[in-house]
Amino acid sequence: MAKQLARELINAGVHFGHGVSRWNPKMAPYIFAKRGTIHIIDVKKTLKGVLIAKKLLAEVVASGGDVVFVGTKRQAQKAVEAAAKRCGMHHVSERWLGGMLTNFRTIRSRLQRLEQLEAMEQDGSLEAESKKQASRLKREMRKIRTNLDGVRKMSRLPGAIVVVDAKKEYLALREAAKLGIPTAGVLDTDSDPDTVDVAIPANDDSIRAVEIILNELADAVAIGKTMVSVRQQESGDARQRKARPSRRPVMARADGAAAPAVVAADEQAGDSEVASGPEEGSAVLESEPPASSV
Repeated sequence: MAKQLARELINAGVHFGHGVSRWNPKMAPYIFAKRGTIHIIDVKKTLKGVLIAKKLLAEVVASGGDVVFVGTKRQAQKAVEAAAKRCGMHHVSERWLGGMLTNFRTIRSRLQRLEQLEAMEQDGSLEAESKKQASRLKREMRKIRTNLDGVRKMSRLPGAIVVVDAKKEYLALREAAKLGIPTAGVLDTDSDPDTVDVAIPANDDSIRAVEIILNELADAVAIGKTMVSVRQQESGDARQRKARPSRRPVMARADGAAAPAVVAADEQAGDSEVASGPEEGSAVLESEPPASSV
């Protein structure tokens, strides 16, 4: 499987980096060689990064978290949208708005405004406005939908973020680092690998290579969803095993209310002995003949 993936990535040109003059020295461990004025990325490091990122995303999704795919550059927009739709997660492909994570409450309010405008469009109240006002509201709705449609169903902060071209998506990575959200990024030779938790060195200008990597990560998210159902089933079975009906008898009080069950076995034995003592004594007294009067 790894050999086949490596062959597909090489055919897609994943190993071609940027020019030598544009490189980031921190990417030296991920560079295999230099051909002319172009750096060649080590495909083994690319495969290692993909495997680590897949394991990270599977664990995040299995624990109940969401994943956001971020790629606003032209070469990655369609691949990001397709990968997010494939695994049922969120994406940002047009523009990363500042504060999308750190000011999440405001983002949710803008999404509520979008729902309000769409409701006005459906019931016809938008057309009842003046021509200038209707044009302004339609422009506002179109702008919000373009920027936030990919995170429309995201009701909480994500559990992980996947970015394409970490140098371009530095705002998303800064906000994720501030909130402690793990990140995985597709990095070219001009990026800083310290800005992400899991680095995937690859040619982020190759549309085909980005598609292959994101499809692998989307498959890992789908695997994480299946792990969620399995863990829920196991927890449900364990809960059923713990919730066994109690076989202890319920004692009755004199007033007719149910008394709490006796916890310890020795306490049960002691209570039975105390309760049985007066009954035996009364039986002996009844069997004795009455004393003769003097």
